[in-house]
Amino acid sequence: MEGKPNKEQVAIIGAGIAGLEAAHQLLRLGYAPVLIEQADHAGGHVAEWNRLFPDKAPAAPLVEELLEQTREATLILRAKILSAGRLGDGFNIRLSDGTSLHVRAILMATGFSLFEAWKKEEYGYGVYDRVLTNADLEHWFNTGDDTRIKGDLKRIGFVHCVGSRDVKAGNTQCSKVCCITAIKQAIEMKERFPEAEIWCFYMDLRLFGKKYEDFYIGAQRDYGIHFIRGRVSEVSENIDGKVIVKAEDTLNGKPVKVTLDALVLMAGMVCNRDIQPLAKELSLSIDDDGYLKSRDNIGSVTRSDRKGIFLAGAATGPKTIPETLAEARSAALDIHNFLSGE
Repeated sequence: MEGKPNKEQVAIIGAGIAGLEAAHQLLRLGYAPVLIEQADHAGGHVAEWNRLFPDKAPAAPLVEELLEQTREATLILRAKILSAGRLGDGFNIRLSDGTSLHVRAILMATGFSLFEAWKKEEYGYGVYDRVLTNADLEHWFNTGDDTRIKGDLKRIGFVHCVGSRDVKAGNTQCSKVCCITAIKQAIEMKERFPEAEIWCFYMDLRLFGKKYEDFYIGAQRDYGIHFIRGRVSEVSENIDGKVIVKAEDTLNGKPVKVTLDALVLMAGMVCNRDIQPLAKELSLSIDDDGYLKSRDNIGSVTRSDRKGIFLAGAATGPKTIPETLAEARSAALDIHNFLSGE
């Protein structure tokens, strides 16, 4: 339902898909959203992805549609927030470009960061030439530019849960999307290298979304991808520059040793620590996993414990794209109800 055009501004911090979708809904409700983004582009991580699970749909059209739907919103790129705090019945936000906003409502759509794979030294990222991350592989899908992918690959491996469900890495949470992303990328690599053998090394497969299980079954049945349940214990490099992976197949109770032309590490989601100073300035609570803390984890996930500040997407924890978009729509309605006094 279209709202009445009151043109009250709402500050949205972060112009990823959560921020863009919330801006779209707020425009329809008659508000004037202002998207504040520190990067040089909108769309967040999704803008850097190639295809999306489980349908293998291109990522670009989703971002393009969101940008088209929000063309009447104000988008400020390369923006640093110099200060933000309570002022009267709302908040005053001062940006590095000289912009100053006074708003009654703020949406934190600040997203996530990818785990820095080099911190798991045993996997050799940044040390061995043919070890890359899921984000690196998506970049290669988009551009074809990565010297770590050399020639006609015959053997490719994927390691799940890199930096997720890992006490030593400081992140005990599941990143939700790593298992299904590994399956998607393994299928894509099989399509590009039909003769290649492909292994996925996993702890547990967590495939909770619609069609995810079908996607997994199809990866085995139609593409012949091998799934090995067990942690990778060692990664090394041979004289030819290929990657040697040692693991234990816990289902068969046997050790596994394979030599690979490329090894892809599924770097998980971690909190966006860049926004924690701003959260402190706004007196927002931080959860024990470093993400912004919702009022509760059941019925008020898009509301903070501070009046006038709302949350959406991976600002509060790992999310899939459908979850992120749904939360953005919910947050927009929460903001409308708050500003309307309902």
